[in-house]
Amino acid sequence: MTCAPIRVLIADDHRIVREGLKQVLADAPEISIRGEAADGHQALEQVAAAGGDRGLDLVLLDIAMPGRDGLDVLQQLRRDWPGLPVLVLSTYPERQYAVRCIKLGAAGYMNKGADADDMVAAVRKVAGGGVYVTPLAAEALVSAVGGASTRRGPEALSHREHQVFRLLTSGRSVSEIGAQLQLAPNTVSTYRARILEKTGARNDVELALYAERHAKAPPGAGM
Repeated sequence: MTCAPIRVLIADDHRIVREGLKQVLADAPEISIRGEAADGHQALEQVAAAGGDRGLDLVLLDIAMPGRDGLDVLQQLRRDWPGLPVLVLSTYPERQYAVRCIKLGAAGYMNKGADADDMVAAVRKVAGGGVYVTPLAAEALVSAVGGASTRRGPEALSHREHQVFRLLTSGRSVSEIGAQLQLAPNTVSTYRARILEKTGARNDVELALYAERHAKAPPGAGM
């Protein structure tokens, strides 16, 4: 009996990553790559052209992409194609991002450095209607639920604040962030001020150190 193929779209702005993912998934004969996108706008266009969940079974989605970042794309996909599962792949720390992605509607979160067998297993599980989380992500989820009323750290930021936070701590300027997120510089500065207040950082250097500490801290840990 022949199994129906798992039809996958890969969205990542690095060609070498897309090629690597295709090679990994090529070892699973039932997985069929139906398209690839290099930015958020392309991802949404290709999903729409494929007919959403009528033509695709899964979207592999990077977070950091030009145009519209992966978190924005994830939200749009959940609104337009709620039946199409999304598996987020990123190099960002699971403790900071897995919970946020799953709360936004992702069916799983994996680090790009994951083992090839785990990657294939995640695709199969998510395409089959399941949710894929690593033990580390599961621990972070439990901690987030248990500490919802006393949230601290990057998880306390709103979605837009978190986008600005991520770009600030990667070294982007206010004007660069405004251009990427299509926000006025004054608006970005307002978000920056809120982020500094919520994190207790006094400047961008302290904010970068704060991000590094929280990337290493165990779930639920304070400053």
